[in-house]
Amino acid sequence: MKSSGSEALQLLMIEKTNDLKTHQWVYQLLRNNLLSGRIEPGKPLTIRGLAEILNVSPMPVREALHRLACEGAVEVKNNRRVIVPSMTAEKFGELCELRILLETHAAEGALPYINEKDIATLEQIDARIDEAVERDEVDDISLYNQEFHRYLYSANPFQISVPLIESLWLQLGPFSRIAISKLEKVYLVDRHVEAIDALKQRNLFGLRRAIEADIRDGIASINTVAGIHDYFRGVA
Repeated sequence: MKSSGSEALQLLMIEKTNDLKTHQWVYQLLRNNLLSGRIEPGKPLTIRGLAEILNVSPMPVREALHRLACEGAVEVKNNRRVIVPSMTAEKFGELCELRILLETHAAEGALPYINEKDIATLEQIDARIDEAVERDEVDDISLYNQEFHRYLYSANPFQISVPLIESLWLQLGPFSRIAISKLEKVYLVDRHVEAIDALKQRNLFGLRRAIEADIRDGIASINTVAGIHDYFRGVA
């Protein structure tokens, strides 16, 4: 394989179904890998290298990367290389505060539309997160956690915040994976259980508190990882 910078990339593959056009499949696959953090910050990629890995022409890769660049997930350099942006302490703090602002808002908007079936689904997703933690499956921990939040927020049929929230996840995903992989314990308190209890009780304040605590617990855990601030400085 004649790849320049992409040959060592281990991507999570997704099935290409008949209803997905090639450019849609490439976009979803790369997006999934960014959300799970499979593509590390600062890693150089090329359109040609990714096309070879995925066995597609360069055109759908170029289109997918353009969409991801518009979402802030990747940067396209002058030499046509593409990288996941490195993280800074300032950017990390801003992204996390925006997550709290948008996700507590989205949860509040979803509460009136949540029914018993939705609660059962959220409990099932949370159980899958627990299983992923037991297996130490970093990819699944990230993706199932996002699935839990996405399902909750999407219960509101009039929501417009999920695409904005997912843009934040895309920017945080690669860095968060580094931290999660170094954590000895991912969850000390299951804030999802607290959120589900608040949904059952129709407790708006409790739901908002649980979602904010869930995000802040993640921030606090990342900040306690030994050497994590070296990644902010780009020297790790």
